[in-house]
Amino acid sequence: MVVTSVAGAAENAMAHLTRRIKLKTAEMVVPRITRIRPCDDLDRLGSDYGGWWIPTDLLTDESVVYAAGVGEDVTFDLALIERFGCSVWAMDPTPRAIEYASRITEPRWHFLPFGLWKEDATVHFHPPADVMHVSHSATEARGSGPGFDAQCYSLRTFTEKLGHPRIDLLKMDIEGAEGPVLDQLPVLGILPRVICVEFDAPESPWTLRRRLRWLEEAGYVVRRTEARNYTLTLG
Repeated sequence: MVVTSVAGAAENAMAHLTRRIKLKTAEMVVPRITRIRPCDDLDRLGSDYGGWWIPTDLLTDESVVYAAGVGEDVTFDLALIERFGCSVWAMDPTPRAIEYASRITEPRWHFLPFGLWKEDATVHFHPPADVMHVSHSATEARGSGPGFDAQCYSLRTFTEKLGHPRIDLLKMDIEGAEGPVLDQLPVLGILPRVICVEFDAPESPWTLRRRLRWLEEAGYVVRRTEARNYTLTLG
């Protein structure tokens, strides 16, 4: 029993280290082989932890903003509302995020207790490696524990349910699910004007670069990177 536990702990530690190495490698390599074209109107909104760089000239009070992945930090969402007067639809099925969201009183911030995924489905979310962290992942078993099942919807379903013919800004901090969601955009015919995405899957730099190349071929331009956070605009 003890030997098995020690071996399991060592295996988990090695998997965690391997994941960190892959993420750090992609973080260092991909921006060096990607054409980044900054624009004059870039500004960073939100906290040090939860903030993003955005092109402010592309947003107005009529902008439709989807913020997938709430966790316990909505400083970016609230800064958008304060700056532009727009409404934000945030989504996160994590129990702690749902509890946190119940304390937000801003009327233009709308919370949906569902996950964003490549299709409409009930998805299992795995717990984080650190039990103190809030984020769960639909694509990786990072820690031990039961996790939870939650209803998830595709971007198409969200737009249809909410009655939005377009998305002006899509922010995704969804713990590895960003890849499957991005891969569905051409199929769904949904191309948000601005994409803010954290690439959090432990993929090789070349896999991430291929995904960015597809986005570039679809008309997107990388405007800014910050660690694994990328800001892209359509044209």
